[in-house]
Amino acid sequence: MPSGRHFLQIPGPSNVPDRVLRAMDMPTMDHRGPGFAEVGRAALEGMRWVLGAEGRVVIYPSSGTGAWEAALVNTLSPGDSVLMYETGHFAALWKRLATRLGLNPIFIEGDWRGGADPAAIEARLREDTAHDIKAVCVVHNETSTGAVSPIAQIRKAIDAAGHPALFMVDTISSLASIEYRQDEWGVDVTVAGSQKGLMLPPGMAFNGISEKAIAASQSASLTRSYWAWDEMAGPNETGFFPYTPATNLLYGLSEAIAMLREEGLANVFARHARHAEATRAAVEAWGLEVLCREPAHRSDVLTAVLMPEGYSADNFRAVTLRNYDMSLGNGLSKVSDRVFRIGHLGDFNDLMLCGTLSGVEMGLRDAGVPHRAGGVLAAMDALGRIDAAGRISAQ
Repeated sequence: MPSGRHFLQIPGPSNVPDRVLRAMDMPTMDHRGPGFAEVGRAALEGMRWVLGAEGRVVIYPSSGTGAWEAALVNTLSPGDSVLMYETGHFAALWKRLATRLGLNPIFIEGDWRGGADPAAIEARLREDTAHDIKAVCVVHNETSTGAVSPIAQIRKAIDAAGHPALFMVDTISSLASIEYRQDEWGVDVTVAGSQKGLMLPPGMAFNGISEKAIAASQSASLTRSYWAWDEMAGPNETGFFPYTPATNLLYGLSEAIAMLREEGLANVFARHARHAEATRAAVEAWGLEVLCREPAHRSDVLTAVLMPEGYSADNFRAVTLRNYDMSLGNGLSKVSDRVFRIGHLGDFNDLMLCGTLSGVEMGLRDAGVPHRAGGVLAAMDALGRIDAAGRISAQ
């Protein structure tokens, strides 16, 4: 076994802080007992704060894929049309799930190098004069490409089209890392997971639900049982769940939320922006290319880097893992073996970033990938010039 600690620099699951690990290291609690109610209520209320939502929040013992399915089956009926935008691998997976549920996804094609285009969404909704489209589904932070979609602007586009469709947003890799405001941005259903910005292991997923979405659930006829919001509603009122929750993860969730409150969400977002800017400075200094073309859409959670033509991203990643015990994200589906992804999210600081970028630079050298040296120095210089809002000064 290699000495030292493994560097887990994939775009999630992210590193779990020691405080959260210690919080989960508890005897299993009776999830029907009176002492559990306080744990359940604290988790539900804390998630409302993280989401920026005053309404109902549902917590599932599942991966984020379960929360995708829950969002759809609770609000839609067989054959309903849903408008989706191809921002990358995970948007395509959500589309595939919708198809398997018997829905009719309308997919706006994208090139995997930017976020969703509000104008294209508005134009498609304006064409739907019969209002056959029942939901608009967008991935906030596309983990496969490192591109962010402008959720507030998409809400404005839906409103400008005068369309009544529900607005659903996947925040699995963005929540608690980059700014998100469910109620203020008019999102009807938020999809989230535990293993990214919330700094927990995989195993919990969330829906944040608007009153409009709850109303839609009353007439929706897709089959649902495990994912049913109404089954959760009664028990959740007193801090309980209709079936066995992920009890020890709930301990960890409360601790993670406490950490986020202590730092302040605005500071969390600025920290992620700062590390993202420094990472992009390193990529530029190496002479490599960030996959996301549009600077305004570039993610503060991860950076996806294109390999030079003819060089294997997977070979580079394997060399880096073998020589430096660091895991980097792989390219998925359309960008398989063409991209590697640097995660810089969650429980992360300047020194961890510099260590990560040093591993990348040494791995590029060892794998024989054409690049210029000095990326780490460029990142260090950027870190010294980035203000509290994550912007690099001109000096």
